[in-house]
Amino acid sequence: MSPRGVATPHPRERLFAAAERVLSREGPAGLTSRAITTEADCAKGLLHAHFAGLDEFVADLVLDRFARAARQAEQLPGKAGERTVADNLCAVALALLAEAGPTIAGLTMARPVASLRVRQAWEAGAPGFAAIERSIANYLAAEQERGRLSAAADCGACALALVATVHHLLMTGWAGAPDPKPQVERVIAALTSCGRS
Repeated sequence: MSPRGVATPHPRERLFAAAERVLSREGPAGLTSRAITTEADCAKGLLHAHFAGLDEFVADLVLDRFARAARQAEQLPGKAGERTVADNLCAVALALLAEAGPTIAGLTMARPVASLRVRQAWEAGAPGFAAIERSIANYLAAEQERGRLSAAADCGACALALVATVHHLLMTGWAGAPDPKPQVERVIAALTSCGRS
C-alpha cells in the first residue's frame, strides 16, 4: 500500500485497472469502493478523493474505455490499403469488445445513475458508439476509393451494422463467455461481400 501522505501515481488508471480485475473475478455485484481500493493496494479514500462516488467512478470507467476504442477507430481511415479490409475492421471491433468489455458495459445497466451520466456525456460529444461508427464509415469509404470494397456497398450502413453487432455482443456477453471473434468475423465477411456480383 502507498505510504500515507505519498501521492499515488496515475490514480485514475490504477483504480480503473483494479476495477476491471474485480469485475472479471467477482462480476458487477463484487464491485464496491472497498474492493477496488483493496485491489489497487491504495488508501481506502483514494477513490472518493478523485470521484464523487461509485456511480461517477463507473461512468468514468465506461467513458474512458469507450474513448480508448474510439481513438483506435480514428486511426482506421489512415490504414486504408493496408492488410485486408476484414482484418482492419476485426481489429477495431475486437478492441471495442476488449476495452468496453461486456462486464464493464453491463455495469451501466445495473447502475441507473452511471447510465444517465454516460448517456449525457455521449450526448455532449464524448466519444462512444457514434464516433466509432463515423470512423468505420470513413475507413470503408477510403477503401471504396481504392477499389478494395465494392462501389455498391453502403459504407454508412455497413458501419452501423458492425457497431450494432458489437453493441449486441457487449450487452449480451458476460465475463468468461465464448470468444466473440468468430461472430465478429462472420458479420464482417457478410458486410464486406455486400454489393459483389
